[in-house]
Amino acid sequence: MRAQIDKRRFGPWALITGASSGIGKEFARQIAASGINIVLVARREDLLKEVGVEFSKRYGVEHRGVVLDLSQEGFIAGLADATHDIDIGLVVSYAGTPNPGEFLKLDRQLLQATLRLNTMAHLDITHHFGAKLAERRRGGLILIGSVGAEIGVPFLANDGGAKAYIHSLGEALHYEFKPRGVYVTVVPPPLTNTAVLAKLGFDPRTMPMKPMSVEQCVSEGLNALRENRSRIVPGRLNRFMDAFVPAFVKRTFTAKMLGKALASKSASASSRGEA
Repeated sequence: MRAQIDKRRFGPWALITGASSGIGKEFARQIAASGINIVLVARREDLLKEVGVEFSKRYGVEHRGVVLDLSQEGFIAGLADATHDIDIGLVVSYAGTPNPGEFLKLDRQLLQATLRLNTMAHLDITHHFGAKLAERRRGGLILIGSVGAEIGVPFLANDGGAKAYIHSLGEALHYEFKPRGVYVTVVPPPLTNTAVLAKLGFDPRTMPMKPMSVEQCVSEGLNALRENRSRIVPGRLNRFMDAFVPAFVKRTFTAKMLGKALASKSASASSRGEA
């Protein structure tokens, strides 16, 4: 499964943050498969090199790796310097990872770093590259949120609140940027088959709903951008639930599922420690 996007509108270069694994890596793959050169941004240099070399060989595009921690203040200066000489027509702002647990039991510094990564990083990237896209009068911006962020997710309270900011920012900018020829789409992924599931304590084999593949999630996101839709929840069933299931029902269901998964994960870790 792969989306094909127009490299005349969204090329010749695309920038993807969080590109070393999971959904970010798949965005890089499908964008490269459309013949667009890729700038890969993440913290893990070895993985960035592997991804860049692999996709360059497979799809015949150029790549550039930029090693940055987007939770650090002032990162945008380094990113701007690393990309000042290329024409970027598409930006996928994805970097971020959840830190699940009871709010009062989580370290405040960790919560603050998560908030910077999931709000300020997207703000800085959107403001800097949005200005460049508006100047060229074409291009696209994809902001990655999270399903459930707007309803408040127990055991992901800080993460969900930060993602809600991304949703609001992106939908507002869809309207503002449209007259400038710039497409903006918010993509809130549902539970997707990535390493994040293990961090949340989920086992794909026992989950009540089968997690979505990264290929489908990214393909639907890119197709929505191509159609200049303000928001797309990947997956037909997920869109139905997002639109018609009351917030308190989704919140209660998610809280029970996540609470049970985290308790099981904690018990398993304790068992290994005792052994």
